[in-house]
Amino acid sequence: MEKRFVRILDTNLNRCKEGLRVIEDTCRFVFCDATFYKKIRKVRHLSSKYLADRYEQFLSARDSVKDSGRKAKEQSRENLRNIVIANFKRAEESLRVLEEYSKIIDFNIALKYKALRYEVYTIEKKMFLKYKNIF
Repeated sequence: MEKRFVRILDTNLNRCKEGLRVIEDTCRFVFCDATFYKKIRKVRHLSSKYLADRYEQFLSARDSVKDSGRKAKEQSRENLRNIVIANFKRAEESLRVLEEYSKIIDFNIALKYKALRYEVYTIEKKMFLKYKNIF
């Protein structure tokens, strides 16, 4: 597989897991909600599992020092709602990219990322309905 495609997969897998981790920790430590925490953790672990056999390939293609996105401006977050929304969107968008670029490797992996993306959409909706008074 071409190095540029490997970098896209690596970047988006990392981005997905980072976004899910923020949501996971919010569920665990802010809401003290084991149900949502475990659901998000499961998605995060599955997202890693599908491409785990490519770890060395991802590391060798990674160039975080020269990455043009490294100096992208960060946005401020005014409240918990904005943090959670931003990280759900980060995870969902990354899962979509993983879905598309996994088609180059294995269509079945792409379908698994699609299923995870829809799982995250469902969790997002349920979580916002449950905690609408906090948001």
